[in-house]
Amino acid sequence: MSAADEREGQLKRHPIQVVARRTGLTADVLRAWEKRYGVVEPGRSEGGRRLYSDVDIERLRLLRRASLAGRRIGQIAALSTEELAALVQEDEREEAEAAVLPGVTAGALADVHLEASMAALEQLDGRELERVLNRAMVTLSALVLIEQVAAPLLRRIGELWSQGDVRPAHEHVTSAVLLRVLGKVLEAAEPTGAAPNLVAATPAGQQHEFGALFAAATAASEGWRVTYLGRDLPAEDIAAAATETGAEVVALSIVYPTEQRRMEDELRTLRRRLPPDVPICVGGSALSSYKKILDEIGARQLADMEELRAFLSELH
Repeated sequence: MSAADEREGQLKRHPIQVVARRTGLTADVLRAWEKRYGVVEPGRSEGGRRLYSDVDIERLRLLRRASLAGRRIGQIAALSTEELAALVQEDEREEAEAAVLPGVTAGALADVHLEASMAALEQLDGRELERVLNRAMVTLSALVLIEQVAAPLLRRIGELWSQGDVRPAHEHVTSAVLLRVLGKVLEAAEPTGAAPNLVAATPAGQQHEFGALFAAATAASEGWRVTYLGRDLPAEDIAAAATETGAEVVALSIVYPTEQRRMEDELRTLRRRLPPDVPICVGGSALSSYKKILDEIGARQLADMEELRAFLSELH
């Protein structure tokens, strides 16, 4: 492209009606995307009307194609035009391949993503692992992503590590990538103004945060407004966050048994500091170790994310 052509492509000359017609986006959607995500920066005519360039139109076309492929605008708005073009090309290639494989179930697709994730990890290729999990995030529901890809991936790596078949580096790469991918799931959620609030965390002494993060991502995908606090948080801080956000549920993950007395004190403190009508739900592999105190404080004990979904649907 010549310098003159490039300058012409960047010239702000198209009114919003022309852009809407050329991109297939309504004027209302265009304005909303600009205001919330800053996807393009239109110029202004002397009369104050929005004006767009050819470059803007191409970017908006790519954003629309990516959104039609199932991607949320919040996931893709910050990508460069070049990155969008590559993503759209990849999406359309995958769609063409999927078209010749009708009837593929979500479970079968999850298995493909899980095996591809393991293959990437065998090579200690964090970039490829993230690419595979990003694809899974787009093609699977949050529940399937968590229960049939992310959680099994962590279990497999843990088993291989305990057997001496992988190094700690493999586990660290897995954790780092999963934290980023699940963070994207949370960021992409777009709760309505009337959405109920949920706070997720692990109690003091609990260092493994994926259970709480899985719960946060599941709740977000169900339309809840989620405040994810992370790991190893004192009861006072969890309760304060719940109060400040107006949380209607507090979700905890307890994976490994810690000092019995300390955990009992933390859970009693949390129950005491929360309003009586705010339930505490708890999941994780250490539930049985704390059943007595969990029963005492009236906590809802959940075996998996499907039970969490059912519990949340009871509330809203």
